Amino acid sequence: MRRNDREITDSNIIEKFIATEQIMRVAFYDQGDIYIVPVNYGYVYADGNYSFYFHGAKAGRKYELAKSIPTVGFEIDGNYKLLESESACNFSATFQSVIGTGRLCLVEDDDEKIRGLNTIMKQTTHKTECKYSDEMVKAVAVFRLNVEKMSCKAK
Repeated sequence: MRRNDREITDSNIIEKFIATEQIMRVAFYDQGDIYIVPVNYGYVYADGNYSFYFHGAKAGRKYELAKSIPTVGFEIDGNYKLLESESACNFSATFQSVIGTGRLCLVEDDDEKIRGLNTIMKQTTHKTECKYSDEMVKAVAVFRLNVEKMSCKAK
């Protein structure tokens, strides 16, 4: 990180930020192209490690890339506020962001799928337990992103 003075290393601040936000962007490498997808997410933080869950269809570019090239980048940003100025070049902003890399896996176990879906629902609706029909569980793809590297920055 170029601006070490803006780096956040306090795990409580980082987790509070991740718990507050709603959208994560996942970046895939696709034969020379970068494919970025915004997704709703849920997360698990245990033993100093993050795992993010998101869902999608069992078809399409995101699904196929997750199977074939599971190394991804990700980004979460928020707390944005424009800082105005008299001069255009002196405008700035406050913000917070988390960026990192990790490996995706497609969750196949139905119990873990339900746990993953519940983490997403908790993040987006604050409901902790939801009901899913067997058909829904079988039809949906649940992705788990196991974080390998992550940094947090704020201004």
